[in-house]
Order: sequence, then C-alpha cells, then structure tokens
Amino acid sequence: MSEAKTLPTDVDPRAFIAAVEHPVRRADAEYLLDLMQEVTGHEPVMWGPSIVGFGAYHYRYETGREGDACAVGFSPRKASLSLYGLTYGPEAPALLERLGKHKLGAGCLYVNKLADVDPEVLRELVAQGYRHVMADLHVQGRA
Repeated sequence: MSEAKTLPTDVDPRAFIAAVEHPVRRADAEYLLDLMQEVTGHEPVMWGPSIVGFGAYHYRYETGREGDACAVGFSPRKASLSLYGLTYGPEAPALLERLGKHKLGAGCLYVNKLADVDPEVLRELVAQGYRHVMADLHVQGRA
C-alpha cells in the first residue's frame, strides 16, 4: 500500500502565498486564506508543497488505503485556483449553479479568478464542505 504524498509541512502558508508571482492570484490566495480560516476556525497548514489546508480528517477506503487530508483547502496554481473539499456535500450542486464561472475536476473546483464568482456563494461552499467532511461523514476529525 503506497503512502500518501500530500502531508502537512512546517512551511508558513503566508510566506508561500507571498511568493506567488501573479499579483491577482496572490491577492485571491490571501482572500481565500482569510475566508477559510474564518469559516473553519482553523489555522492554515501547508499540505505538501502547494496546498493550503484548514482542518484535517482521517479517511479509510474499503480497499484498506487510509490517510489524512485537509478538510478544505486551496492551491494558487498558475492556470487557476484549485479549491478542495467544496464539491462533496449535499448542498454543493445547488450552490455550484449559483457560484459563477468555474470548472469541476476530480474532487476539485477550479476558478480562474475570484472576481468570476459570487463571494457569498463561495463562503457557503466552504462552510458546507467543511461541515460535510467533519460532521456529516462522521470522520475522525482533528485540528
């Protein structure tokens, strides 16, 4: 069984974001950091080299594979912002219809820039995604 590659690190998330070259992507990342911290009540933690995560949970698949992951998070990638943990909850489909310009991937929500989306809907997506992972799935959450 392979080990998870995306694990928490000691890298300062604010320093990581400060190093983002593109000014709009950097500003969007700063906004997301503050939003997700406020909504979840968790301090940001770097997961691997490029994901800023909030909260954590332990998962176990039927295959026996298990590990830890951030409850919600984001990565300010060159092509777009990748947002994690926001698409799984029961409220997500209706919220995504109201979000604005975005794309969906395998477990990710992609946004080119935050100006393309409704900030209140984004806040709701973060809140419901976090709730879904930490409570609705009854996972063993940890700070």
